[in-house]
Amino acid sequence: MPVSEDAAPLSGVRVLDLSRLIPGPFCTLVLSDLGASVDKLEDPHVGDYLRVFPPLKQGLAGRFNALNRDKRSICLDLKAPAGRDALLQLVEKYDVLVESFRPGVLDRLGVGWSALSAKNPRLVMCSISGYGQTGPLAHRAGHDLNYVALGGVLGLAGPSDGPPPVPPIQSADIAGGGLWGAVGILAALHAVHKTQRGRHLDVSMCEGALAFLIPDLGNLDAGAVPQRGAELLNGGAAAYGVYRTKDGRHLSVGALEPKFWMAFNNAIGRAADMSELVAAPPEQARVRAEIATLLETRTRDEWELVFAATDACVEPVLTPAEVLQHPQHQARGLFFELDGLQQTRTPLGRTDGHKHPPGLGEHSRTILAEAGYTAAQIDALYETKVTR
Repeated sequence: MPVSEDAAPLSGVRVLDLSRLIPGPFCTLVLSDLGASVDKLEDPHVGDYLRVFPPLKQGLAGRFNALNRDKRSICLDLKAPAGRDALLQLVEKYDVLVESFRPGVLDRLGVGWSALSAKNPRLVMCSISGYGQTGPLAHRAGHDLNYVALGGVLGLAGPSDGPPPVPPIQSADIAGGGLWGAVGILAALHAVHKTQRGRHLDVSMCEGALAFLIPDLGNLDAGAVPQRGAELLNGGAAAYGVYRTKDGRHLSVGALEPKFWMAFNNAIGRAADMSELVAAPPEQARVRAEIATLLETRTRDEWELVFAATDACVEPVLTPAEVLQHPQHQARGLFFELDGLQQTRTPLGRTDGHKHPPGLGEHSRTILAEAGYTAAQIDALYETKVTR
């Protein structure tokens, strides 16, 4: 359940976020929703690239607005000696630093783990990268699709008679990188409390995605080779799948257990027996075809009314726009408005005290002043009298 700001478990924890795009910012959004204060350190010329990806609202990208509420922004040029020195001074004030550069980039800039931890021995540094800080692919470029492919997840998706589909979300970025990063940070903060020593976390998005395969790898070890489109939970069972309705929309059916299977078939007017749950592939195809024909006789909304009174593990396939209006999500308080922006809380996130996503460098002077810089030093750093 969500928590209020005054009960947030990470209240008092300070996070410096050097990352861009989705994985790192999602990680620090989770930490922020748990009560941590997050400052984004951005390049003064472009900043987080996600800022300008269309579509835009209030001058910022929709994805940027969704991931960066409650954060402050400071601009530093880490390629310049003054910017590097500023980061080394800043880091003394933070508990956590998150970065997503390719391995070795921060070391070349003089602000890698050894330099940062020398300034702050209690620092937890989380490095999120595609393939990790070591190994033959450490410096290889990649995107979410590549990570789920090399991690084996994509190889189990879709029917066996065609190519695996492109996933609709960035699961390696968000879960493989962002969530595993947050888990590691929370564990490291606990260790710091006991040992007074920080640590460097090496989070690979590819490995994070591969972790979702752990149950199937257990089956593989037991002698059952997982097959695309043929397993119980990836399309091989008629009782577990997605079916089209009369209006071209869809229902998700997860009637795997005998009581749910019988309730489902009773609701759609089909005679069934429990042996169909474990039937061979040809029988699964026959049953699936019968179900498909029956479900196409009514619209999705009509079937939703039928299954509202039946506990059969059947739910409508919602579009993102429909998700916003669903009564379950509304009752749980998942969505809120922030200065005209639609926002979604993370599952354990606080429910109040939120602030608008920051403009590029909006809080530079404030953050530097907190680190001990004088006004004259800040002016010299930016070589301008313009307030930032």
